[in-house]
Amino acid sequence: MKILAIDTATEACSAALYIDGEISAEYELAPREHTQLILPMLDRLLNAAGIGISQLDALSYARGPGAFTGVRIAAGVIQGLSYAAEIPVLPVSTLAAIAAGVFEQHGHRDILTAIDARMGEVYWAAYRVEAGCVSLQGRELVSSVENLPQAEAGSWAGAGSGWSAHKASLTEKYGIEASMIYADYLPSAESIVQLAAADYQLNKQMPAHQAQPVYLRDNVAKKKQNQSK
Repeated sequence: MKILAIDTATEACSAALYIDGEISAEYELAPREHTQLILPMLDRLLNAAGIGISQLDALSYARGPGAFTGVRIAAGVIQGLSYAAEIPVLPVSTLAAIAAGVFEQHGHRDILTAIDARMGEVYWAAYRVEAGCVSLQGRELVSSVENLPQAEAGSWAGAGSGWSAHKASLTEKYGIEASMIYADYLPSAESIVQLAAADYQLNKQMPAHQAQPVYLRDNVAKKKQNQSK
């Protein structure tokens, strides 16, 4: 199985190549430089592996939520490559990628993920890891902290930039100890490609035209679209 994944949804820009369980990756923290960095990253990974786009089984990307422009960049790049090479796409949630990374690095199985959404809100989701599968509990949403749902019983960890931007209110709401909070954790293509590999085995791949960004905050997306007209 060969899958190439990218992430440009937050301040980090990354790409990862999965070949039969082995992963090579590039990652750079570089806000506002994603368009300059992502294609060279892909080229280096493919060249190092000695393969071309057409030899891949699927492409994957961080479909959001996250920065509007960054999410749109990833979807656009992957759609273009998918159309050109006629290979399917596997969208992966940025929030699921954060949960997967925290599980991989720290072993936590109950993770409350949050990305700072500005305007006093966070992109939010709760995940549980069972038998290696990252399972969404409830749904992803964008909300102020006060309107977030309560977590089910569990030994929860917190992860993502939302925990930095709203540390006091999130900590008060969920009572998570500081040692269980990873506020600087960002999604990465390495986590995304691992989730994509699992989805590929479940036949969740789709054609390029179905691979859309997920903004959650629809009114912002509509405003941006209207401004571009």
